[in-house]
Amino acid sequence: MPDFPAAARRSDLTCRFRSLLRRSLLVPLSAALALATGMGTWYALDGGGHLTGPGGGAPAADTASGVAAVARSLHLPWPAEGQASVEVEGIGSLGTRGEQRPVPIASVTKVMTAYVILKDHPMRAGSPGAAITADEQAANESYSSVETTAPVLAGRTYTQRRLLELMMVPSGNNIARLFARWDAGGEKAFVAKMNEEAAALGMGRTTYTGVSGMETSTRSTSADQLRLARAAMKDPVFREIVATRTVEAPGAGVTFRNTNKLLGRDGVIGLKTGSSTPAGGNLVWAATQEVAGTPRLILGVVLHQRAGTTPAEGGAAAHEAARALIAEIRATLPDAVARA
Repeated sequence: MPDFPAAARRSDLTCRFRSLLRRSLLVPLSAALALATGMGTWYALDGGGHLTGPGGGAPAADTASGVAAVARSLHLPWPAEGQASVEVEGIGSLGTRGEQRPVPIASVTKVMTAYVILKDHPMRAGSPGAAITADEQAANESYSSVETTAPVLAGRTYTQRRLLELMMVPSGNNIARLFARWDAGGEKAFVAKMNEEAAALGMGRTTYTGVSGMETSTRSTSADQLRLARAAMKDPVFREIVATRTVEAPGAGVTFRNTNKLLGRDGVIGLKTGSSTPAGGNLVWAATQEVAGTPRLILGVVLHQRAGTTPAEGGAAAHEAARALIAEIRATLPDAVARA
């Protein structure tokens, strides 16, 4: 005969387990998700501080409407030409302006170059990284008069960090190509990696054909570059590199200032410039602002400013367009969120 007392105990334990399971569906279990309050509702922030809905997907409709209300309440000075996109981590998109057709992006290309290098060869914050020997090609290209380069000496060993700084701060094209040969054996193979990463990030309107941005066939949109900036800024080393004010070229006696003239002003902590006559002026930027007592990362992209003019004129226009957006967002976003 069955042991009815034992069966009853098993039944009781089963009921308790099912009750606990039902309650677990209503309570977040992951410590990696943080609950934040704002805009009249609750939402979750993932590990990168991005707005998510249930299951890590899109935000709930009420949260999305709250973000839209904040965006509508801001009267941002969008550039009259080209493209621009802005988002605030933990809050959402503040909008995109301009036709999202792929355009040349010049040295903004190097954001993806650095992203791939750091993914293939991760570094700890503050560390020098791998040792890389400059080859004859990189050294010879240092003397180019038709592109931006950084001086390196053939046969000399440099740290991965210093070369990343020389690629991102003065925008050394020869360093970008050196990285491609070191990582993948050649530029073609490295470009394939860049396009694979672009596809993985959902950058559906982006095509990379080179690692430096010299090629006008490398094209993207402001929305796509914003996706990349969001991913790249999750890496502490990348954040350190793009916040570097000056860098010295070892053995050359030359110190370069960051081409991002907004760095250190209005909360700007990076990111990357790029300009040429076909591309116009381009600037991906990152700034910080406290909103409702919480520091927020603001990311923005301005592309194709004064295309067809000189690189200097286009670059100045991109800086001015970005500066206007940053100043207005930092001045008005905290109150807009409080009102919402």
